Amino acid sequence: MILGKASPEDMNLHPIRYAWAYDLYNQAVRNTWFPHEIALKEDLEDWKNMTEDERHAVKFLMAFFNPAELIVNRSIALGIYPYLKSPECHLYLAKQMFEEANHCVAFEYVLQTFPFDRDKIFNLHLETPSMGAKENYVMKYLKRMTEGTLDIESIEGKKDFIRNLVATNIVMEGVWFYSGFMVALSFRQRNQLRNFGSMINWVLRDESLHLKFGINLVHAVLEENSELITKDFAHEIGAIVVEGVDKEVAYNKDLFPTGILGLNADYVNQYVQYVADRRLEELGLPKHYNVTNPAKWMGAATDVFELVNFFEQQNTNYEVDAKASGEK
Repeated sequence: MILGKASPEDMNLHPIRYAWAYDLYNQAVRNTWFPHEIALKEDLEDWKNMTEDERHAVKFLMAFFNPAELIVNRSIALGIYPYLKSPECHLYLAKQMFEEANHCVAFEYVLQTFPFDRDKIFNLHLETPSMGAKENYVMKYLKRMTEGTLDIESIEGKKDFIRNLVATNIVMEGVWFYSGFMVALSFRQRNQLRNFGSMINWVLRDESLHLKFGINLVHAVLEENSELITKDFAHEIGAIVVEGVDKEVAYNKDLFPTGILGLNADYVNQYVQYVADRRLEELGLPKHYNVTNPAKWMGAATDVFELVNFFEQQNTNYEVDAKASGEK
């Protein structure tokens, strides 16, 4: 069983039972990157020519992403890792925790490079109700996982594991983060902040593996615990996703109080709803919003990897292992 209290005996990688987790670990290793490999000097020149509304959007994104990566890291350490018995899953989660830390440092690098009032940005998530509501949403589910009384062997304990995983992995990483990625990459679509866009590409590639792991994990838990598969629980999981979308809709109205060229809150929120429907389908649930993808340039087929890099000059398919990427 994949769920259970991990013990010292859960240390033998072979025979591998959950090959998908081990495969994702190996892919994640090949994707390893470091923030300072990306030069932001050209982006500083773009910054000088951006409007106040455009600058507000970038600073608002940084205010959310900077603490959000650490929230996800804590969710893995406290709410996921301790309740899995699979060594291959532990391998992947160890790499994911490094990646979340690396993303936090990447956003720190941006905050240190751009002429930001960093203290103001650091406090913005504490002062903005819509941002605080998103954090409280995640904490509501994570706190259940850190209570000493949680019994992962019980039906309710297993449900709490799924609830937390859906809130942190499916909603936070798979919907909220994708919303922010789309906004950040929209600047590159207009030939602005191209190198920052490359950084976001690398973060996006990591997050798409995190999302794939989370969805596979949900399905693995459900396959091994058929008693969890009920209409009531399916409805509850769908409601968690819809609640998360509501939080993001309010947040995006603060992100774009007046909108910028080609982008406003309504546009972004339609994309949020489209992505949420994709996540619901990936969980085996029906769509809720039934909207079209307004950001076709993000890649209608996958909304993960296939971004249209109109202005890309750097290698966004970075891999440490050259042989793995087909080089001789």
